[in-house]
Amino acid sequence: MLRRIIEASVRNQFLVILAVIVIIGVGIYAIKKIPLDALPDVSDVQVILFTEWPGQPPQIVEDQITYPLTTTMLSVANAKVVRGYSFFGLSFVYIIFEDGTDIYWARSRVLEYLSFVQNQLPPGVTPVLGPDATPVGWIFEYALVDHSGKHDLSELRSLQDWYVRYQLQTVPGVANVASVGGFVKQYQINIDPNRLLAYKIPLSKVIHAIRRSNNDVGGRVVEYAETEYMVEGIGYIESLEDIEQIPVAVDDTGTPILVRDLADVRLGPDIRRGAVDLDGQGEAAVGIVEMRYNNNALSVINRVKQKLEELRPGLPDGVEIIPIYDRSALIHRAQDTLKGKLIEESIVVALVCVIFLLHLRSALVAIFILPVGILMAMTVMYFQGLAANIMSLGGIAIAIGAMVDGAIVMIENAHKHLERDRGKKPHKEIIIDATKEVGPALFFSLTIIAVSFLPVFALTGQSGRMFAPLAFTKTYAMASAALLSVTIVPILMVYLIRGKILPEAKNPVNRFLSWVYRPLLSKALRWRWLVLVGALATLLLTLIPYQRLGSEFIPPLNEGDLLYMPSMLPGVSITEASSVAQ
Repeated sequence: MLRRIIEASVRNQFLVILAVIVIIGVGIYAIKKIPLDALPDVSDVQVILFTEWPGQPPQIVEDQITYPLTTTMLSVANAKVVRGYSFFGLSFVYIIFEDGTDIYWARSRVLEYLSFVQNQLPPGVTPVLGPDATPVGWIFEYALVDHSGKHDLSELRSLQDWYVRYQLQTVPGVANVASVGGFVKQYQINIDPNRLLAYKIPLSKVIHAIRRSNNDVGGRVVEYAETEYMVEGIGYIESLEDIEQIPVAVDDTGTPILVRDLADVRLGPDIRRGAVDLDGQGEAAVGIVEMRYNNNALSVINRVKQKLEELRPGLPDGVEIIPIYDRSALIHRAQDTLKGKLIEESIVVALVCVIFLLHLRSALVAIFILPVGILMAMTVMYFQGLAANIMSLGGIAIAIGAMVDGAIVMIENAHKHLERDRGKKPHKEIIIDATKEVGPALFFSLTIIAVSFLPVFALTGQSGRMFAPLAFTKTYAMASAALLSVTIVPILMVYLIRGKILPEAKNPVNRFLSWVYRPLLSKALRWRWLVLVGALATLLLTLIPYQRLGSEFIPPLNEGDLLYMPSMLPGVSITEASSVAQ
């Protein structure tokens, strides 16, 4: 069958060449559109439940929120691990799902079970789902800095929360923009208990009065001059003075008792659970951009940068947005390194082909396999949804040396046939006979190399997610080379293997290597038992360094960015933590 494919390819050159041109075009399109990242995402599929209960200690949060949620989420389909964490006023529950679970299916299942457990939680407490972001989706971070000295940290944080964050959340691919650092502005009512006692007013009455006064109410419709007018009572609080003027009760003389008579009303910061220090120059308001699942990290980062440029004119005078973490730099460095190595490998393979064949046009046949095979592998990657990263491109790098094996052997065999039959048969028939003689065996040998990484696909969990891209791309590259070796390579050989071809025996490189190799081979065959014993002894000696080797999941990766997060004793104050960080 393979012999028929080879002969049919040479007989129908136009169709094969046209198919290769189409493959090249689709491959170029795939390279431009394929997602780019530095490393494969090895994180588990997880859904986060976040609950706020202000002012409550961790133990109460644990007993009344975290425990009911974790016990209920244990029953969610495909959930393999449920972890709960309780903090001051905060509860986090992580539900980790089996491999292959769709993230949005998992989120819908969590919402179903959340409706069951809602009645078991304290009144007014409502858990919410975390963003649909991957655990390694932290792709960009920026800080708002004031160079004029006119804006304090609370104003910068408000600018981040109510202007920058909302704009960035409209960027396609952004799952969430988290705010860190600075001060969250609060309207604070500091009630004097002595005044309450003097007026004989309970605290609950003050709370009820403030809550009642901070709302809008609708009325009825008034018809006037053939037009309907809606009656509405506008009562939302807009300033500190509005709070101070809220009536709570009346005294014995009928004089209204206002909030200002009972409390001191002012603006102040919310309780802080974290702080950010920027380069030792002081605290800053920071935004963290998280990417949605299965998105192109580089494209999302570029869109975020573009949006930030659009927001700059709307910032107050003296306020600037400074990027402090940008994963695109790491992605570009990783891609540039791999591209450089791929080019270097291709050049080395080309030089080896030219040196050993001593026929440039014949070497071009073998070299042609590399770019087309890589384009075919990248095309399959794109339609499969694999991202181009260190591991996936590494699989192509591993395969480059073996991709040209079939073409080189076919070229060598064609040279032999031309030495023997040139002038006796047509040139095309000589090439067809030469390729049909070795083509099927070479196809199967390349196919065997292609399936050599199949055991990697049996890996599960983080190991599978880390190494599967490498196995996929290496398999695709070798399969592409096997297919090209029995289709386009014979056609190229017909056109390029012409002119004066130097016999193998007259190639000085081959003659030198044969001169070195033949005596060694002869002695090895004569002393074969000694050679076998020496090989076995060498194999046994490798056990000593093997037992002393360390182990690591992945090698160290220097991102080029430094984020200092000191570990301190539990219960450390925010003031002390900020001092240590600075």
